[in-house]
Amino acid sequence: MTTNDSVPVLTIDGPSGSGKGTIARAVADRLDWHMLDSGAIYRAVGYAAGLKDLDLSDAEAVARCAAETRIEFRAPGDGGETRVIIDGQDATDAIRTETAGAAASAIAALPPVRKALMDKQLAFRQPPGLVADGRDMGTVIFPDAPFKVFLTASATERAERRYKQLKAKGLAVTLTSLLHEIELRDARDASRTVAPLRPAVDAVVIDTTGQPIPAVVAEVLAVVRKA
Repeated sequence: MTTNDSVPVLTIDGPSGSGKGTIARAVADRLDWHMLDSGAIYRAVGYAAGLKDLDLSDAEAVARCAAETRIEFRAPGDGGETRVIIDGQDATDAIRTETAGAAASAIAALPPVRKALMDKQLAFRQPPGLVADGRDMGTVIFPDAPFKVFLTASATERAERRYKQLKAKGLAVTLTSLLHEIELRDARDASRTVAPLRPAVDAVVIDTTGQPIPAVVAEVLAVVRKA
């Protein structure tokens, strides 16, 4: 009988806007593996904490919220964006705002919150395999993963990608503010004492700046298939 520890995992880590989500979904589809969007989990908890008007610096209160919040991922029937359900309500669009992203980054620095969410993330490791997208998938959550990738891109290009995504959703954003927020988040994520954003020592680093999605998908798939 297959145990969870024996199920293969491909971790795809990197900063916001590096293309992790898009690439992870495409690779998971090609491999026919499960997918874990760990960033959505943190965003969901940040969003839930906001609804409860919690102080995001109150580690224990946010950790309780993390443990109590029900988070589900539902694949849409039309092949579109995976829906994120929080306590029974569709919050897919709500958690993709920059405010939710900033909240996720803030609570991700809190050890009790990270501990509360670890088991939820580990439970996604199911046959035939898992593509795990996040910031510490290869360094903390799945350090034994046989396949690890770290995606990066220039801050300017990442801001432009987010700008196009948010404008397409009808949200009022400016490129200047997005670039500023991405630079601040990069600095905060890289300097935090708990699970700082950095490649695993055995990760393949891929710079996606200027690269079309199919080319990056091919590079990531090559990491798995060459094993």
